[in-house]
Amino acid sequence: MTTLRSDAIEIWNAGVDAVRATPLVRREVHVTDDKLSIGPHQWSRNDFDRVIVVGAGKAGTAMAEGLIESIADWLPVVGWINVPDGTQRPLSGIHVHPARPAGVNEPTAAGVAGTRQMLKLVSTASQRDLCIALISGGGSALMPAPLDGITLQDKLDVTRFLSAAGADITELNTVRKHLSSVKGGGLLRACRAGELVTLVLSDVLGDPLDLIASGPTVPDTSSAHDALAVLSQYDPARSLGGRIYAALSQQPSAGNEPPPHELCKFTTLVLGNNAVAVDEAGLRAEQLGYNHAMQSACRSEGSAEEVGRRLAEMTVAMLRADSSGHRTDCLITGGEPTVTLAPDHVRGKGGRNQQLVLAAYDHLRSVPLTDEEWERCCILSGGTDGEDGPTDAAGAILDAEVHRRACELDLDLADHLRKNDSYTYFDQVGGLLKTGATGTNVCDLRVAIVAGQKSLN
Repeated sequence: MTTLRSDAIEIWNAGVDAVRATPLVRREVHVTDDKLSIGPHQWSRNDFDRVIVVGAGKAGTAMAEGLIESIADWLPVVGWINVPDGTQRPLSGIHVHPARPAGVNEPTAAGVAGTRQMLKLVSTASQRDLCIALISGGGSALMPAPLDGITLQDKLDVTRFLSAAGADITELNTVRKHLSSVKGGGLLRACRAGELVTLVLSDVLGDPLDLIASGPTVPDTSSAHDALAVLSQYDPARSLGGRIYAALSQQPSAGNEPPPHELCKFTTLVLGNNAVAVDEAGLRAEQLGYNHAMQSACRSEGSAEEVGRRLAEMTVAMLRADSSGHRTDCLITGGEPTVTLAPDHVRGKGGRNQQLVLAAYDHLRSVPLTDEEWERCCILSGGTDGEDGPTDAAGAILDAEVHRRACELDLDLADHLRKNDSYTYFDQVGGLLKTGATGTNVCDLRVAIVAGQKSLN
C-alpha cells in the first residue's frame, strides 16, 4: 500500500471513528445517583418505573449497547429495535430484530413485523414509563408500517422508482412519510409514555429531524400535497399504482389531528452527524502533516458524477498550484450525492461512492495527468456505514496503482460509468474500499490528497 493511500484511509477512518455510535452514546448518557442525564437534559428515577427502548437504523445495535452500558441498573429496561441482519447482538432487556438482509436497503415483511412490535410497546406504555428511541441512518427502510390500503410492495415500488429516477433523500422521505403509519411522527402519536426521548445519529445533511429515518418521533413539517408534488416531478405519467395516489389524495389536511405534544412530551438530541466526521478527519490530516481544507455539505449535492468531477478538478488544482513551498495538501468533504440508475437490462453493480470515484477518474484521464502527477495524488470516497449501494464495499480509492492496473487491463471506463458498474471496474483494478459494517451512518466522507514534489523524494 502506498503512503498516500494509507494516509487517505487513516484520515477517513478517523472521521468514521468520531461518529461510532457506542462511544457517542456513552459520552452523552450518564447516571449519577438517581438522575439520568442525556446532554443538557435530566430525568429523576422517582418519576419512572421502567425504560422502554425502541428504534431502527444501521447503528441501532451499537447505539443500544452504549445506552445499556450507560444506564446500567438505573431502571428496568425493555425494548425492541430493528437493525440490518448481521449487526444484531444479544442485549439485556432489548430484542434486537434483524429487519432486512445485509446490503439490501429496502423494507421487508420482517421489518413490518418488528415495527408493529414497537408500536405496540409505545401504545401500551404508561405515564410511569420513559421511552427512549434510537434513530440512525437506514431507519426508513428498517421501520416500515404501510398505511391501511397500501401494501409493502407498493412502498417498495415507490422507493425503487424514485431512487432510480435520482430523487434525493429529502424527496424520498417526504413521500415515504405520507404512506406510513409510523413515519412522519407516527411513533410519537402512538406513544403513551410519560416522555419520549429520541437520540439521533444523523444521515441527512443539515440534520432536519423530520427527515432522518423519515421522522417517526417528531412532528411532521410536510404534507401529503408535498409528497404529491415530488411524485408529479418524477412520475408525471402517474405510472405508479393508483393506490399510492389515492392514499395521498385522501389524507386530511394538516392540523385536523391533535398536536403530538398534547399526547406525549418529547425531546430530541442529535449526537453525531457528517460535520463531526469531517472535522475529526481534518484533525487527523493535520496530525499527519497535511495542509487541509474541509467542507461538509448542508443540503443535497446533486449527482455523484458531477460531485466526482468537481473533486477531480480540485485535485488537479492542488497538483498544479505553486510548488515552491512543496505543499502537501488534503481536501476533506462530506455529503450525499444521488445516482440516476441505468435501465435494469444493462445496469451493473455499484454504489454512489464508487460511481463518484469512477467519474473523478474519467475526468483525470481527460486532463490528462503526467505519470509524476499520478504518483502524487489519491482520491477516496466511502459511505461511513461501510455500505455503498447493494455491494460489500464502502466505496472506492483512486491512486497511481489503480491507474496503472486500469491501463494494463484497458477497461472501458465510460461503459462502466454508463452502466453503474463501478464495483466491477474497481474490483478488477484493486480500488475497492472494504470495511464491513461500521456501527454508524452519517452520509459519505471523501478524502483527496496531493503530495508535494519534495515529498516524493
